[in-house]
Amino acid sequence: QVHLVESGGGSVQAGGSLTISCAASGYTYRMSMNCLAWFRQVPGKEREGVAAITRDGTTNYADSVKGRFTISQDNAKDTLYLQMNSLKPEDTAKYYCAADYGRRGCTVVVLNSYGMDYWGKGTLVTISS
Repeated sequence: QVHLVESGGGSVQAGGSLTISCAASGYTYRMSMNCLAWFRQVPGKEREGVAAITRDGTTNYADSVKGRFTISQDNAKDTLYLQMNSLKPEDTAKYYCAADYGRRGCTVVVLNSYGMDYWGKGTLVTISS
């Protein structure tokens, strides 16, 4: 079993910062999920991978957020984070936490192609211009 709950979404002015979190639980998560990621989705658009991290800490980012977003994890707390800086209006979306066994790798390109095994319900992030 894997249970993912996002939190920390809200409204931020363009250029501002926000950190969102994902609390994970379940035996399957703790023992088997080797790839954790953040996705985002806007109504009418496909869900896209934003950032990914392996259990060992290797990270990967979408080109649109490189240099602005940082994905991290606190393994002791089973919590995933996404620190977002220099936010832009186009970053507005519902952000989803996801977990996967990582059998096919843990990069944004791979995850966009093959998907994830488990998903949270999302947290909304709105950036005002």
